[in-house]
Amino acid sequence: MTWTKNDIPDLSGRLAIVTGATGGLGLETALALAGKGAEVVLAARNPEKGTEAERLIRSRHPKAAVRFDLLDLASLASVQAFAERHLATGRPIDMLIDNAGIMALPTRQTTVDGFEMQFGTNYLSHFALVGCLLPLLTAAKARVVQLSSVAHRSGHIRLDDLNYQTHYRPWPVYQQSKLAMLMFALELQRRSDAHGWGLISVAAHPGFARTDLIANGHAGKPGLFARGARLLEAVLSHSAADGALPILMAATLPDPTPGGYYGPTGFQEMKGPPGVAVIKRQARDANVARRLWAESERLTGVTYG
Repeated sequence: MTWTKNDIPDLSGRLAIVTGATGGLGLETALALAGKGAEVVLAARNPEKGTEAERLIRSRHPKAAVRFDLLDLASLASVQAFAERHLATGRPIDMLIDNAGIMALPTRQTTVDGFEMQFGTNYLSHFALVGCLLPLLTAAKARVVQLSSVAHRSGHIRLDDLNYQTHYRPWPVYQQSKLAMLMFALELQRRSDAHGWGLISVAAHPGFARTDLIANGHAGKPGLFARGARLLEAVLSHSAADGALPILMAATLPDPTPGGYYGPTGFQEMKGPPGVAVIKRQARDANVARRLWAESERLTGVTYG
C-alpha cells in the first residue's frame, strides 16, 4: 500500500520547524504539516518570500498556525540568534526538519564565517542549529530529520580539507555535504541513545524532484551538462510535492526506525512511492562520523555536551 499525505496523523498541538520552507520541498513539507494541524515555523533567510509562503499556506489551510522566522544558514550568528529566540520561549520542539540546501555552485564561495558555502549551508549550520536547540528538542523527545540525497552514494568526507580550500569541484563538494547530513542523522541517533536524549533521528531524500535547487546551481548554467540535466529531469524526475513525501514520512511516521532513511522507491530512488532508502557503506562508518562530529564542533563552536 502506498503511503500518502493522507497517512499523516493529526499533529494538533505539535510544533514543527522547517528550514528553507519558503519554496520547493520545504514549502511542500510545511504545507502538509500545517494541513494536519501542526504549528509550523518557516525558517528561512528571505522575509518577503516568507510572507508569500505564509499567505499560500493560509490560502490552502485558513486555520493554519504558521509564521516566518529569519534564519540565514550562511551565518552562524543568524543560527545562534534564531535558536536564542526559541530558547527564550521555552516551547519544546516536536519536529525539526533540516531541509534547506544549495547544490553544486560553479565556483567556490564562502559563508559569513569562511566555510565553503555548500558544506557550511547544507551541513555545518544544521549541525549547529540542532546543537543550539537541543534542550527544546530533548524536552519534546523530538523527531529530527536531516535532508540527504542520492548524491551521498558517491560522497567522501574529506577530513583533511572539509571546506575544500584546494581543488574545489562543485559535485564532490555537494556529495560530501549530503553524505555528511546522512552521517549526522545516524551519529545523532547513536549519541541520543548513549546520553538518553530521547530523540528519534532520521534522514530522508527527495529523489530527483523538480525544484529551483538545480537551476540555482551548476546544472542551471548554460551548456552540455545543463541540457543533459534537463533531459534527465523530463524522464526521471517527479514534482516537489512528491519529493516531499519521503521527508513527511520520516517526520510523521508513528513508528519510524531510529536512524532510518527514507526516499522514493522507484528506479534508482529517483522517483516513486516513499519508503525505506538505501544507506551506502561509507555513511555507516562510525569512526569517520565521530571524527566529523568532533571537527564540526570545533568549526562551529557548538558542543552537544
